[in-house]
Amino acid sequence: MLRKMGEAVARVARKVNETVESDSDTLDLAECKLVSFPIGIYKVLRNVTDQIHLITLANNELKSLTSKFMTTFCQLQELHLEGNFLHRLPNEVSALQHLKAIDLSRNQFHDFPEQLTTLPALETINLEENEIVDVPVEKLAAMPALRSINLRFNPLNAEMVGVTCLKTCRELLAEPTQMPRLPGSCSRALDAPRRPRTSRTESGGG
Repeated sequence: MLRKMGEAVARVARKVNETVESDSDTLDLAECKLVSFPIGIYKVLRNVTDQIHLITLANNELKSLTSKFMTTFCQLQELHLEGNFLHRLPNEVSALQHLKAIDLSRNQFHDFPEQLTTLPALETINLEENEIVDVPVEKLAAMPALRSINLRFNPLNAEMVGVTCLKTCRELLAEPTQMPRLPGSCSRALDAPRRPRTSRTESGGG
């Protein structure tokens, strides 16, 4: 156990040093067994945070991200958080005014992270395979840069989607499916079929 922990720490340190030494705009900490974002990284990257445009924390064991993470890396353009245990984002995600793409697939969101709707540059949102029931369609439709949103394999509550939102929903969904009719005039615009979740081991995740 201690050996594995030591290897994980060494891997994180190596990747962070590579980012600093190569003057890279990318920090890749995918599959590093992280349960939180290491505080020490802020100090190591303090002189280069403004140039970090892409961070990957995919396939770790993160349950949350702090407000400090959002405000420190406020120049981010891409953020990859797929394959963790996140269920919410801090309000300070609004600091990511340059963010163009965020991947939150395969997490544990029950509520749509509405803070994302305040980001003016956001073009792509991936929330595939979460537990989201309701979607703020009107807020999403008002986002100036949004081009695609992936909500597949969420238990979306179509009855909560008004008929006036039908066209908007179809436009926002990345790959809309053929949808059956609901009672009355409202179509099941957001009711995509679920697929069985696979374990991290089976799916090759960390």
